[in-house]
Amino acid sequence: MADTVLYEVADGLATITLNRPDAMNALDVATKVALRDAVRAAADDDAVRAVLLTAAGDRAFCVGQDLKEHVGLLASDRESGEGRTMTTVREHYNPIVEAIAGMPKPVVAGVNGVAAGAGFGFALAADHRVVADTASFNTSFAGVGLTADSGISWTLPRVVGPGRATDLLLFPRGITAAEALGLGIADRVVPAAELRAEAERTARKLAAGPTVAYAAIKEAVSFGLSHSLAQTLEKEDELQTRAGASEDHTAAVRAFVNKEKPVFRGR
Repeated sequence: MADTVLYEVADGLATITLNRPDAMNALDVATKVALRDAVRAAADDDAVRAVLLTAAGDRAFCVGQDLKEHVGLLASDRESGEGRTMTTVREHYNPIVEAIAGMPKPVVAGVNGVAAGAGFGFALAADHRVVADTASFNTSFAGVGLTADSGISWTLPRVVGPGRATDLLLFPRGITAAEALGLGIADRVVPAAELRAEAERTARKLAAGPTVAYAAIKEAVSFGLSHSLAQTLEKEDELQTRAGASEDHTAAVRAFVNKEKPVFRGR
């Protein structure tokens, strides 16, 4: 895995860190490949119970596509006529977002600075966003003559509503941390100096929690967004039956009766 993305697993928590601070964690090809591989590894590893997605430095979480590399790739495409550059959506962005949003374990994004374009999309794909008070968000796509990618045309309307999402996509602008909190883009805003510790604390709390139930919650919410009430009620029955059969549920009920703190083992 390239050193532009750091990957560490400890005590059930996988920490994935974008590590190009001098480039504001922009996404060159090597970084996109490494990030895709890291989120897939976290999704597939039974030892991982929660994921923290964050970035090095204090200026940016991720400013999206590395445009310096991108302009060269576009020129190469014009010369060769192959049109390979824009396959990055299919080859990189889509798998990254699908792994973040679809993995059966909670993902926390610790947004330490600017999150723009695909960086914004990756943050929105996470289940919970802890945001530095100095951070900001920007859709960016229209500003460089592109449409939405990285799942943002799906996630952003579900967070802020379709009208506001369309406005933010048509007229890209910086969204402060305070405004992001009001819009629901940020779940929590903390002082920048406390961001990493608070995001890690949140992720570790989830890693120690009832991860079987968390997986069912993620599945239920995703299902309910595209199905009828009747279908969703059936899905809730199915998922609750599964959660109710878990060791975690039995242990938690026993702990409650005995006035003890439950210990969840993710099974």
